[in-house]
Amino acid sequence: MSSARVDYIAPWWTYWLHQFPHVNLRFQPLDHTFNPQDENYQQSLIFLGCVAAAGLGVNLLCLAIYLSCLCCCRKDEEEEESKKSNSCCVTWAAVAAGLICCVAVGVGFYGNSETNDGVYQLTYSLYNANHTLAGVDSLVTGTVGGMQGGLNEHLSRLGEIFAARGDFVQRLQFMQQMSENIMKQLLGLPDWEKAKVDLAAIADQTAYVEYYRWLTYLLILILDLVICLAACLGLAKQSRWLLTTMMVCGVLTLILSWASLGADVATAVGTSDFCVAPDKFLMNQTKDVISSDIVHYYLYCSQTLPNPFQQFVLQSLTVFQRSLTTMQIQIQGLLQFAVPLFPTAERDLLSIQHLLNNSEASLHQLTALLDCRGLNKDYLDALIGVCYDGVEGLLYLCLFSLLAACAFSVMLCAIPRAWRQIANRDRDYDDIDDGDPFNPQSRRMMSHRSEQGNMHSFCSYSSSMGSQTSLHPPTQAVTNAPLNQSALFGGNPRYENVPLIGRGSPPPSYSPTMRATYLSMTEDQIRHYGEDFRA
Repeated sequence: MSSARVDYIAPWWTYWLHQFPHVNLRFQPLDHTFNPQDENYQQSLIFLGCVAAAGLGVNLLCLAIYLSCLCCCRKDEEEEESKKSNSCCVTWAAVAAGLICCVAVGVGFYGNSETNDGVYQLTYSLYNANHTLAGVDSLVTGTVGGMQGGLNEHLSRLGEIFAARGDFVQRLQFMQQMSENIMKQLLGLPDWEKAKVDLAAIADQTAYVEYYRWLTYLLILILDLVICLAACLGLAKQSRWLLTTMMVCGVLTLILSWASLGADVATAVGTSDFCVAPDKFLMNQTKDVISSDIVHYYLYCSQTLPNPFQQFVLQSLTVFQRSLTTMQIQIQGLLQFAVPLFPTAERDLLSIQHLLNNSEASLHQLTALLDCRGLNKDYLDALIGVCYDGVEGLLYLCLFSLLAACAFSVMLCAIPRAWRQIANRDRDYDDIDDGDPFNPQSRRMMSHRSEQGNMHSFCSYSSSMGSQTSLHPPTQAVTNAPLNQSALFGGNPRYENVPLIGRGSPPPSYSPTMRATYLSMTEDQIRHYGEDFRA
């Protein structure tokens, strides 16, 4: 068509995506025209998905080479320097992966929302257009049915009643010609029935697919965020099992990110091919359903350029209005002159008058619905929703997939180093000499052994004490009665088995009985038992 689009201008990103190479699976270049029914065009979109799959393969290959080098070249590194450098690398890699993942999730949420808004605007416009076309079809069908059924029936009865009056019969014949003319004009209007069904089916299917697409991406975004946070938590807590689990989940998420990238790129390119020339595609799709002049009238809706369909509609509606006006004049005359002579004709004449009034009201509604501005507005809203919000949202989702792939690639590089550091740290702890006095674990073991030795010393000392005679005041002689621990500590179990006595130090506190026993010992007993009880 020679008319230029004024209200709709395709955004620059659709032209950029439209220039992407279109190649089928046999590597043959194709035309960039949007044609989803063509098998070669479908293959060109599948080829874009295969490019994303190749990117996934390269990514996994690079990760495999990196992990292989990490395992093989680890022995050549200097132990002391590697600990410092690896710790720094793991820290910065974890920080970079966390930041990139957070940015990716934010971009993904925005892109998912934008795409959903664009698709919602498309379905809303399709439902509005379907409602308009259904209204046109209902008005045309109702008016034609009323003319063919009710009007002809009333005119037939009036013809029998006015059989004796030729002038009245002539008026009825003229009204019959007017009704046929009205039906002819109405039947000349476009039949929207098939287009209406197609629009409703497209809207329902689009809304169904979009709901599950939006929900799937929402789950993917939440999953990416949870995996990233769990990996950071595993690095912070140095948990082996958590890092291993997150590494497996990271590989799966990496595959999912590249798969979503391929699907988003293919969808964005195909949608951009449509957005660059939407009028051409719609003209080709509706050429077997509706006249091209009618489609041109509603797609462009130019008030300055002449349009054959616009003239046709205005002419049909004008003839419809004039015919109704003429018939109403005839009915008014018959009510005035024929009813006094034929009273039985009044009921049929009033019914015809009521039918003509309803037809006139339908004419005004039909005129408003057939105006191009309503359907053209729905068409432009659908284009803006798909080509602006929808394609823009898809581009943000592509960016999300790339950022997520980068984040999880960095995370998969950092986790093996962190896991290896945890293993080396545990091995270093196991290799520490137990006799090293600077080893905290060794000091604890030495202290525990010392306490056990003091306990044995005190027990042996107590046994030797038990073999001696009991202690008595200085006025009494020394006896061979055994001195057990209960007697020594006054029968109070609190002072039994005190390890400090075995090291030559007094217990922290003395019971009154123990103090009296100690003071009652003679010099010979003190020399015999040693200086253990001296304060």
